[in-house]
Amino acid sequence: MKSPDANKCRDLWAVALVAAAMTSWPLHAQSSGVEQTSKSGETSKIAPIGVMPTAFMKIPPSARGPEIDRKKGYRIESLGAGLYMVTDNAYQSMFMVYDRGVVVVDAPPSYAGKIKEAVREVTDKPITHLIYSHSHADHIGGAGSFGPVPVIIAHSETKRLLVRDADPQRPIPTMTFDDRYRLRLGSQVLELSYPGNGHEPGNIMIYAPAQKVLMFVDIVFPGWMPFRRFGVAQDIPGYFEQVRELDHHPFEKLVGGHVSRIGTHEDVKLQIAFDDDIRAAASAALHSQTFPTELNGVEPVNSWAFVSDYTARVAGQCVAAMTPKWKDKLAAFDTFIWDQCYAMEQSLRVD
Repeated sequence: MKSPDANKCRDLWAVALVAAAMTSWPLHAQSSGVEQTSKSGETSKIAPIGVMPTAFMKIPPSARGPEIDRKKGYRIESLGAGLYMVTDNAYQSMFMVYDRGVVVVDAPPSYAGKIKEAVREVTDKPITHLIYSHSHADHIGGAGSFGPVPVIIAHSETKRLLVRDADPQRPIPTMTFDDRYRLRLGSQVLELSYPGNGHEPGNIMIYAPAQKVLMFVDIVFPGWMPFRRFGVAQDIPGYFEQVRELDHHPFEKLVGGHVSRIGTHEDVKLQIAFDDDIRAAASAALHSQTFPTELNGVEPVNSWAFVSDYTARVAGQCVAAMTPKWKDKLAAFDTFIWDQCYAMEQSLRVD
């Protein structure tokens, strides 16, 4: 027979697990401002979610790429043998020139209207193929500006999502695949593969073997903290595994879909180290912070308030533990570290 205390503990953890999606304004952060202290005594003064800091951390040189021409609004970077990256230093896409035309990969709305101009800097051949890395509008929501494209290739899950969304700016793919697809056009080759859900269903890897260039979007953000909640990953354990698998991929240049420079294996290794550290920090906080049985001004029936207090203290300890080592290693660490710690503690509790 279980003791009353054991049953009580079980019930409290049940409340925490039921609140898997809870990311409300943290009571603990409200009561203690922007300062959280870890068990080791380290203190983080990074503003929590919803609080605008007086200043953001400086961007380190390691995160910066070449400047763009502001009049053009984009820059082109040769990736070798007819393959090019286009970027506005916030988003990245690619295009490949072959003997009869051009293959474009992704069309971010922020500069999609200028991709044809970028292509014309290199060739007057027409755009014959468009590849979607995945369904998210911030990466392909400018595809409608191209006009009719004969062939649009995507994963079958991406087509499913786009049919559901019915967005005229994201035309429905004309060709899909499930596991792998090899696109050969003249002497040029792109290998498309699906590693499973991490960021979202249908997010594919696009590899140019001759150039040793891999485009894999929203997984590694070279030199930068990932966007909030690990790039809004749908499956955080799956996302972590995909980052690890990248370390064994034969690419030499990585187009990550975001920020201003090409990625390398060193960026992948740095992301793996960050992932390992934040998992350990969140795990330690989950085990050391106690779930509340009462809070001033909170009705006993308000389960969400108890969960909010607990997760805020866990996230605060995680932020404090991560800050000394990582604040100068990843650009915009301060912008999303609270998001990452909230996402990590929740994943550890429920995934």
